[in-house]
Amino acid sequence: MPDFLRHVIPCVGFALAAQAQSTDGVFERYDRDKDGKVTAAELPNKAAFARYDLDKDGAITVAEYAKVSGSAATPAPSAPPTEPKSTGASAMVDAIVKAADKDGDGRITKAEAGDAAWFARVDQDGDGVIGPQELALVRRLLAERAGAGGKRTPANGAKVTPEEVRKVTSGPEILKPGEVGIGRMIDDVKFRTLDGKELSLGSFKDRKGLVIIMTSATCPVSKRYLPSVTKLVAELKEQGLGLLLVNALGSEKPEDIRAQLAAAGVTAAYVHDTDKRLTAALGARTTTEVFLLDPARTLVYRGALDDQYGVNYNLEAPKHPYLRDAVAALLRGEKPAVQATAAPGCELDLPASAEAKPTAITYHRDVARILQQNCVSCHREDGIGPFALDDIDEVKDRAKAIRRVVSEGTMPPWFAGIDKDAGKNPWANDCSLSAKDRTDLLAWIDSKDRPLGDAADAPAKRAYPAEWSIGKPDLVVQLSQAHDIKADGFMPYVHDVVQTELKEDRWVSAYEIIPSERDVVHHVIVRVHEKDSEVRKADEGREGYWAAYVPGNGAAVYPEGFARKLPAGARVSFQIHYTPSGKAKKERLKMGLVFAKAPPTYEVRTAPLANHRLSIPPGAARHVETHSQKVPFDMPVMGFMPHMHMRGAAFRYEVTYADGRTETLLDIPRYDFNWQLRYEYKSPKLIPQGSTMKITAVFDNSAGNKANPDPTKHVKWGSQTVDEMMIGYVEYFRPL
Repeated sequence: MPDFLRHVIPCVGFALAAQAQSTDGVFERYDRDKDGKVTAAELPNKAAFARYDLDKDGAITVAEYAKVSGSAATPAPSAPPTEPKSTGASAMVDAIVKAADKDGDGRITKAEAGDAAWFARVDQDGDGVIGPQELALVRRLLAERAGAGGKRTPANGAKVTPEEVRKVTSGPEILKPGEVGIGRMIDDVKFRTLDGKELSLGSFKDRKGLVIIMTSATCPVSKRYLPSVTKLVAELKEQGLGLLLVNALGSEKPEDIRAQLAAAGVTAAYVHDTDKRLTAALGARTTTEVFLLDPARTLVYRGALDDQYGVNYNLEAPKHPYLRDAVAALLRGEKPAVQATAAPGCELDLPASAEAKPTAITYHRDVARILQQNCVSCHREDGIGPFALDDIDEVKDRAKAIRRVVSEGTMPPWFAGIDKDAGKNPWANDCSLSAKDRTDLLAWIDSKDRPLGDAADAPAKRAYPAEWSIGKPDLVVQLSQAHDIKADGFMPYVHDVVQTELKEDRWVSAYEIIPSERDVVHHVIVRVHEKDSEVRKADEGREGYWAAYVPGNGAAVYPEGFARKLPAGARVSFQIHYTPSGKAKKERLKMGLVFAKAPPTYEVRTAPLANHRLSIPPGAARHVETHSQKVPFDMPVMGFMPHMHMRGAAFRYEVTYADGRTETLLDIPRYDFNWQLRYEYKSPKLIPQGSTMKITAVFDNSAGNKANPDPTKHVKWGSQTVDEMMIGYVEYFRPL
């Protein structure tokens, strides 16, 4: 490759990597610790770093950046004199293409680029080819950087788009520092650590600062952050800072806390703040919030440790290391660039505000029954929920978290919209709260004293199945091996195939899937394959599922006369989405099957409506895709299961009948990837032959979608969660 390309294209890559920033803030974006220099750690692209580090002292200054960016449209000083002189950005890019485009097709492949490091920066859609649109973007960026003495200005007066703004504002919400106590002194609260030491915040005044991390032994987000906390212990000690872990949930057991700390290798001081004195002094809001105090107990930073985990998402690595950046600023004696953010996790329950009003709703008579009816089947000891809700202390600890999930409609998990003109609710498994239950529960949580009432009014305890809710299975199909689940980050789908030993066809009237480690299994799709048939890993959307699992919805019992077929000699394939929980584990789930006592009248099947030609542009906040298909026979539909990945925002099933009438079958205005729910009709709905069934999906590929793995990616169909899918499963039956 000519030296011209080696010098110029890394500069283009640097510009492309910064295209989402404000037009004059590129240097500031890379200068993460705000020391006026960009180091190799802050700009890891070696070629780009060498281009800007003119004096080769291992750091790029503002002057060096301005000098190079101001002459970006001219060849580097070391380029051969025979290379073309600058005739504008377009001419330079044309020279690049001509030199690298060996087959003359107007595109640059990765092979033609010599597998250069800059290639991925320019190849924005990741398809292995730098095409005309990407080259046009390069021309625009270079033209901007060449104008006004190196100051970038929008080409042709173009304005910054909302998508560009969202790219630079991703991550937890930035809070106004003064409104959350930044710059104020924290009281010198005394406390006792888990190992019995009497300390106070003033005990750490000889350190360069103190980091306080709120945590919990049960909150899923806290558990996922444990490996990060373990790394911080040694890191902060080396920097001369103190570290204190604080657990404000009095309902958690000390022995469980100690076991968690030992398993994670955490050795920092730990306070089980059961009286919430320290928590109240900090004004802590969630179970993952972190606080940074200077030696004078001035609050310097509060908020998220970083943006790797949220209530509904996991990233492989953080994009914004908020706490580490704040610590670096403190050690320099400077104010952090970001002083306060919101923090994910379970909301902490602090004393009620003065404005809170009394209520006639009581815990024993009302709230305990609402929770028992709607929540406790999952949220109980040994249940699939991360914590129990059948005890007053546990309910009080998590009252604010309950309020949030009930108010936003994520718990109990149910996302079907009901047509306001519909005569009745068509769904058999609608688990959403009734209007009265929701009103009473929120009234009690928001009340001044949360009255307990008379213990004699408490509901009777309920019994729950020890293992199988469907009764003792006739056959148990277990994964072929235990799979290793890492502690943090995220994992690609796992595929496991099990060979059955059935000598004859069997009809299955009920199934249930039970994980061995419930907190790491996000969802499971099961398929059954005829004897000797090919089992493909990536067949999702090409055929229906046979069974499915999400937490709280992993079993099906079919009406009498209905069953699914399990052929003789069949192989069963499991596609499993595992979610790391903060602790490395081994998981080996199993599926129990109950055989029908007599041959069924109807066979239960599942068909997929799938759009395999997805094309979701980078940064698109509301991209719509559709797919339509003729119904080949009279189809009595039993239910639906929509499936998208982390960019999925909304989903709808519709049908157009032969006479032209159109009807919405299922509308999900707010799709949640964390809950791959089935929506089951109370009575099957007959869709006549010749009708057209249509699915519509909305995708959010913007940085405003906190679960989005990469808002700069042009997204297409793929089996992993970093890709996308659009499948509308339809469960129906056929007479035998």
